[in-house]
Amino acid sequence: MSLRIPSLSILACGLLLCASAWGQSPSEDRIPPAAPLTPTTRILAIGTIAEDANPARLLAILPDEARETVKLYLEGKIDQWYSLQSRRGVVFVLNSTDAAAAHDMLEKLPLGQAHLMSFELLPLGPLHPLRQLPGIRSTQSVTAGTGGDDR
Repeated sequence: MSLRIPSLSILACGLLLCASAWGQSPSEDRIPPAAPLTPTTRILAIGTIAEDANPARLLAILPDEARETVKLYLEGKIDQWYSLQSRRGVVFVLNSTDAAAAHDMLEKLPLGQAHLMSFELLPLGPLHPLRQLPGIRSTQSVTAGTGGDDR
């Protein structure tokens, strides 16, 4: 739990910094430049068990699912994994930058092959507002005023 507090503090600081920077504009009709894209560094995969899944079939497949998931973890493809508290399912933080490749990998797991689990994939990247902090320079160039891409 102590690991979450710094992350939330960083997020709050970044959001406050951006809000205060936009609030300093003397013109109400100022249009902010297009935000540079943030590179994808991980994929958040939220897996949900199908509502109509037969419990007996699910229990029969779970040992193989667990073994195959452990293999992906040991191969470094899954960085973190959690169970959902609000519904039947899992959350994986994947060491992938390609959502299509992540989808293919997860569909090959036994529950995916049996159509008993589906995943929502969310690309993750560095907290973009932190680029606004004084003294922070990106190693990627941004074209000023044109909304250029920083990748």
